[in-house]
Amino acid sequence: MTGQQFGLDGLPEGERDRLRLRLEHLLEVETGFRSGSRYWARPGEPRAAYDPAVTTLTGRRRAKAAELGALSQQEMRQLGWSGVGERTLGRMAAAYRDLGPAGLIDGRRVGAPRGRRSIGPEVEEAMRAVHEQCLLRSRISMASRERLIHQYVRETFPDRNVRVPHRTTLARVWREWFGPGGGRQRYVRSAAAVPASAGVAVVASRPGQVVVLDSTPLPVKVLDDVFGTPITVHLTIALDAYTHSIVAFRLTPVAESSVEVAMLLRDVLSPLPMRPGWGEVMAWPYPGVPAALVADLAGGPVAGLPFFTPEAITVDHGAAFKNHHLVEVARTLGVDVLPARAMRPTDKAACERAFAPIQSLLLELVPGWRGIDVADRGADPEADAAWTVAEMEHLLASWIVAVWQNRRLDQHAPAWDPSGRHSPNTLFAAAAARDGIALEIPPPDLYYKLLPVHFAKVDARRGVKVGGL
Repeated sequence: MTGQQFGLDGLPEGERDRLRLRLEHLLEVETGFRSGSRYWARPGEPRAAYDPAVTTLTGRRRAKAAELGALSQQEMRQLGWSGVGERTLGRMAAAYRDLGPAGLIDGRRVGAPRGRRSIGPEVEEAMRAVHEQCLLRSRISMASRERLIHQYVRETFPDRNVRVPHRTTLARVWREWFGPGGGRQRYVRSAAAVPASAGVAVVASRPGQVVVLDSTPLPVKVLDDVFGTPITVHLTIALDAYTHSIVAFRLTPVAESSVEVAMLLRDVLSPLPMRPGWGEVMAWPYPGVPAALVADLAGGPVAGLPFFTPEAITVDHGAAFKNHHLVEVARTLGVDVLPARAMRPTDKAACERAFAPIQSLLLELVPGWRGIDVADRGADPEADAAWTVAEMEHLLASWIVAVWQNRRLDQHAPAWDPSGRHSPNTLFAAAAARDGIALEIPPPDLYYKLLPVHFAKVDARRGVKVGGL
């Protein structure tokens, strides 16, 4: 009776009243109160047979089965029940926990949803066939789709008098079945090619479960450490999907390479040492693990930045993230690589959005800011550059530990406290108090294990040949 799933919107008024009575009986069995809570107790509640303080759940179900069995035929017809026993009440309670009040709907009385009367099986077949054709063709309007539907019906069912509804009805049903269709045709095709199971969002429930990697050109001109000339560097960050902590970052004078990504993953595993000028507010703040213990394992004072072994990393299809070296690095570290879908920025939405606050809170205030567009660029941003690559790296590290890790996450609050004030540090501390912290400091020789291997060939006449050179 409770196994079928139906919605509450399409219930007639009589079935709604019947559902309300069933819910009251079930809540009285489960809680002792027909409202479901002692704070809204009705006069005379809880009754002696249903008092949760002196009765068991099995006893209350047995009492409710006896009470319902003593009802008259008219009262039983009003509830829509007949022969309710303890096992039936148990199944109803399980359905209520899974589906809510909809789990108590009797599908034998309401029937299955019938859809639209104007869309018969022939028109439905035609619409689905035209949708399959439209995935492979160039984008067309709804008027052209309507003509194709009429053509399919005439050619496939010539001996039947099939009535095709009006274009507005077809457009409304098309939107309900296949979506609004506002995307570009090439992206609609690629999304349709992905299996349905691949579209399920991955919800991170602990630090290190998913770490997202991404890279972008730094919108600030910096000075080269050797020659002092203004150059453009690339910023690569590793963002923990659960706490939104920037657990590691790298600045590279040229486009990022697989070696830089490998060292970035090594930084995720390693604690960040305290730097000159950093005060006590930037030291290790997480409860449960003494700072002295972490400092003893790391060989020195440690800053307040999480470190852990990631379980999986999400990367895009850039050359630095899609090569044999990174695959070998992930195998060495025991990390799963989850490539994001092409042209799907939502797969790395947390990391994509992280660049905007970094830009607005820090980079726009740094001399040498060159903007995000050529038309918005200053008169001479290269002449404004005043920070070297090393100084910019130190500034970013200081800002991440002092500001980013303590800023409030307004739109990324955890599900267990959506209205609370949380920061990356507080989320990591809560997870550490719940699950503990795995203090696994990587050995120093891991640096050499993550470097790419090149096989050398010795030629007696020309010397050593490495990588074809």
